[in-house]
Amino acid sequence: MKSKFGVVVFPGSNCDHDAYYALKKIMNAEVNFLWHKDHDIQGSDVIILPGGFAYGDYLRCGAIARFSPIMNSVIEFAHKGGIVIGICNGFQVLLEAGLLPGVMIKNKSLQFVCRDVYLSVENKNTIFTKMVTDNKPLKIPVAHGEGNYLADQETLKSLIDNNQIVFKYTSNVGKDLEDFNPNGSTYNIAGIINKEGNVLGMMPHPERACDPILGKTDGRVFFESILSSLN
Repeated sequence: MKSKFGVVVFPGSNCDHDAYYALKKIMNAEVNFLWHKDHDIQGSDVIILPGGFAYGDYLRCGAIARFSPIMNSVIEFAHKGGIVIGICNGFQVLLEAGLLPGVMIKNKSLQFVCRDVYLSVENKNTIFTKMVTDNKPLKIPVAHGEGNYLADQETLKSLIDNNQIVFKYTSNVGKDLEDFNPNGSTYNIAGIINKEGNVLGMMPHPERACDPILGKTDGRVFFESILSSLN
């Protein structure tokens, strides 16, 4: 039996079909779209909140989407141990919903950043990284204007102490210097999990690095890890 993924569609989502394609066509998983006005998560084993500009991001990134009817079901699913992933705008929604700590603000440059970056995998013992077998940084694209993850010292200490930092921005050889941080994010953080380990938020787009036709496939290990965790 195939693992079942649900991809939430908000007004303004623009990476929902990217996630669907990567899972359905590349990973051979079962995928359904979950409409923001619905409550039914359709028996999903994993729920993905995709990138985009939910509700136009006119108030604050993710602030309105957090109150969509489907999010009540997503929050309940997460609290019961269900796997939830927020990618880019989805990460912002998870922060607004309180499923992950910290906040997101405008990039340090105040400019939209769209390019490939390198990520070090800081925690390989997660649902999302268990298939990573070496220390080579992953090459994954980013595309955001408000990806500057901000956490106060107490929150940062908690993230470090509980091994919740999953991805950091680095050089192509793994140096996590400020020069390789595309948005000014605290501690070069690119992705974190909750203390229970079932909710992940990340700014880079692994779904855009799965198909060889795009010239990069490092994102596949992310989905391979999740599928391995489910089987």
